[in-house]
Amino acid sequence: MKKISLYFENGIYLEAKSFGADGTNVGEIVFNTSLTGYQEIVTDPSYAGQFVTFTMPEIGNVGCNAQDFESRGAYCKGIIVRSYQARPSNFRCEEPLDALLKKYNILGITEIDTRFLTKMLRVEGAMMMIASTEIHNADELKKLLSDSPRIEEVNYIDEVSTKESYIHKEARYSTDIFRYEEPKTTKKIIALDFGIKRNILNELTHAGMEVEVVPNSINASTIIERFYAKEIDGVFLSNGPGDPLILKEEQEKIKRLIAKKIPLFGICLGHQLLSIAHGYDTYKLKFGHHGGNHPVKNEENGTVEITAQNHNYNVPDSITEVATVTHTNLFDNTIEGLKYNDSPTM
Repeated sequence: MKKISLYFENGIYLEAKSFGADGTNVGEIVFNTSLTGYQEIVTDPSYAGQFVTFTMPEIGNVGCNAQDFESRGAYCKGIIVRSYQARPSNFRCEEPLDALLKKYNILGITEIDTRFLTKMLRVEGAMMMIASTEIHNADELKKLLSDSPRIEEVNYIDEVSTKESYIHKEARYSTDIFRYEEPKTTKKIIALDFGIKRNILNELTHAGMEVEVVPNSINASTIIERFYAKEIDGVFLSNGPGDPLILKEEQEKIKRLIAKKIPLFGICLGHQLLSIAHGYDTYKLKFGHHGGNHPVKNEENGTVEITAQNHNYNVPDSITEVATVTHTNLFDNTIEGLKYNDSPTM
């Protein structure tokens, strides 16, 4: 393993070992508390522009395979793990994590104290960082970091969105047959792809919806015409990376759909854009919600749901002026779900 140097915007400089790709990457560092699913996290487009610190210490032990990709590639800047297992052992394994990272130019960082990094982020919040297998001078790394754009200044949507429309033809994964089930659908929707996860599509088709995934560049008029021609029953706004406040074109597009009373439902970035389109700007969480173990209270029936999450931004409490809260995060009491009062939107 090569040496890799890390410099954080709070002035901390660290050295570790590298796996995966070589090179120099700049991004925002966050931590993820999931115990499993590292391949799904690496290939989640919502992590574009970020370094992901895993709180689970052993990463890589089951390898990677084509079935567990959440998108057509991987877009994060790097992953940081306490202990990387270079010799995976699992009957579904097709390649080691190292090979996947090299394929998509993602830095792997290991033999580092991930507990220290997690505590640092918990106290100081998510921050920008630079990592390099080529540059090992703190002052040089500091200058490169200061000269690079911040994550909230970069629009990653064009990079991660599909270029052509397609019908998603899989439902939930079955461990009885070790493949994805065939969907049985009764309604048709289109999904605006801001960086959509495969598993979200699987859940939509499992719920009985035929899903046509369309590029982010589709115009509002086309969607409106298709809805009133009864070609579609509604529109799904997907997850995606980055700060929703900079996505001005998307905000205007959604405002037009809201005005036409088209049924809308969004998750993650889509949920945040719905808030902004209704006139309620989002705000950045201190270190975000990233993990597979976040408790959320369903306000409609009082149950607690254990959820998988990945978002840095949240809708404001003042949105209750136009919407009813349906879900609340039990870690910090932030809003996790809404039904809007005057439109078929959730």
